[in-house]
Amino acid sequence: MSESRTFIGTAAWAIPKQYLDSFPRDGSHLVRYASRFDGVEINSSFYRPHRLSTYQRWAADVPDHFRFAVKMPKTITHEGRLRDVNEPLQRFLGEIAGLGAKLGPVLTQLPPSLKFDPAVVQPFVDTLRASFAGDVVWEPRHASWFTADVDAFLVEQRIARVAADPQPHSNAGAPGGWTGLVYYRLHGSPKMYYSTYPQEAIADTAKVLGTYRQTGTEAWCIFDNTAAFAATGDALSMMKLLQPQV
Repeated sequence: MSESRTFIGTAAWAIPKQYLDSFPRDGSHLVRYASRFDGVEINSSFYRPHRLSTYQRWAADVPDHFRFAVKMPKTITHEGRLRDVNEPLQRFLGEIAGLGAKLGPVLTQLPPSLKFDPAVVQPFVDTLRASFAGDVVWEPRHASWFTADVDAFLVEQRIARVAADPQPHSNAGAPGGWTGLVYYRLHGSPKMYYSTYPQEAIADTAKVLGTYRQTGTEAWCIFDNTAAFAATGDALSMMKLLQPQV
């Protein structure tokens, strides 16, 4: 994207009952969600494939400024562990092409046990980059990924490293890798996937996102604390804090 944007949203676009009044009454969940938020993370793609036509339909349902981040399938990251996965990778890239210009970053979350091994990672990234020139964000969780050498590798490959909470490593709470894009992935704390974030924590993150906006850096903040429906409320709070800066 040529213009700097800040995308606030949740992992999936379900609208919990307690937040129905914050959204229009008419339309599908996606249509109503997209009336308040500019971005969403498609998490279901991690578990199962979606048809090209499904992605095309989703893209048609949202405004031109809306973007979808899409999570790479577990068949590639967790089952294949990045080895010999060209067939599922090409299938996935072919499917998400249905989003067209509304495709945002591809999120690659790695299993906690997957160490950084250049003999594995380099061929995978070479294959990915030969087929996909768009934005890629990486969410590694093994300590071996959080070194200066790996950071330099990610910069070279134009891959941003997720800023995650809770952080699996002492350096995982801040963005890393390529600096042309930042991606905050907030899973809920102290109880992962469940806990609502304190307003003070949301305000602190909003300040950080505001600095990226001022420097012209595209920034994403996705709330993944969806298990007890906290994500929607937290994202709405974040949007309210950032609104005066728009």
